[in-house]
Amino acid sequence: MSNILIIKHGSLGDIIQANGAIKDIKKNFPDSKVLLLTSPPYTDFMSSCPYIDGVLIDKRLPRWNLIYLNKLKKMLQNFSFVKVFDLQNSSRTRFYKRFLFKKDIFWSDSYSFVSKIQAEEEKKLSVLDRMEIQLKRSGIALTNFTKKPDLNWLLININKIINQNFEGDYILIFPFCSPKLSKKKWPYFSELITLINNKYSSKFSVVIAPGPGEIEEAKKFKANIILNNGKSLNIIELVSLINKASFIVSNDTGPAHISAHLNKKGLVLFGSHTTPKKVSIETEKFKAITVDNLKNLNAGKVFDKIKEVLN
Repeated sequence: MSNILIIKHGSLGDIIQANGAIKDIKKNFPDSKVLLLTSPPYTDFMSSCPYIDGVLIDKRLPRWNLIYLNKLKKMLQNFSFVKVFDLQNSSRTRFYKRFLFKKDIFWSDSYSFVSKIQAEEEKKLSVLDRMEIQLKRSGIALTNFTKKPDLNWLLININKIINQNFEGDYILIFPFCSPKLSKKKWPYFSELITLINNKYSSKFSVVIAPGPGEIEEAKKFKANIILNNGKSLNIIELVSLINKASFIVSNDTGPAHISAHLNKKGLVLFGSHTTPKKVSIETEKFKAITVDNLKNLNAGKVFDKIKEVLN
């Protein structure tokens, strides 16, 4: 049995989007052992993924840390990989190709089998379109799932956790984003929550599921904070919570991508940082509102979109 490596470090939204491509790779190499190299935050939930045979951890320490790089190289060499599918396509993974693997290994990335000019042009395409092109160029003819990631393997019964925090149907709000990406953060979630509560309090609870560093900030909103024994939900619990929501409103973050690929009803809010098309996030039910500056998108406009669906 030959070994195949897939590299996808993150973020959460990127990992979620890559699930379709991961499934296609495994389907095309059913007799090979397919392993995933990823970052520590995603190892636990991806260990449950039915499309891979194991997860390897890359702490992504600085490249000048030669001791770490040498350990990583030895770990990878132990598996004698015959193929590498680089779905991260970063400067780090291009560095890995040059220094951690044999020169003659089959390597698939956005730059393989294509000119640099064409590769740069393809950066204008959506994430999932680029991923599909990469796989097809790498000899994977059947890409049935790359553009349609299936997250059903992540779903569990979360009723016990929900019932400990609130009752009934709920609208799920994700008002947070990475501190490094503050331009993605819409500033009027408090006003939106007030509008939702005033009209729908008898029908829906407003719920926030904060991450580990977001619990204190979540307390500022007039919403139900859902935790599990005082801690943030893990990724599998979060996916299942999203799946049961009646509606989702989110910044452009990982939970928005989860919502899209679960085909949930909801809205994701975009400023000028990128476009919904480029990150492959809109679906039949999950829509985007795009403005030049998120500060100019008032709560009333977002609430009007919500009413169009819920009324």
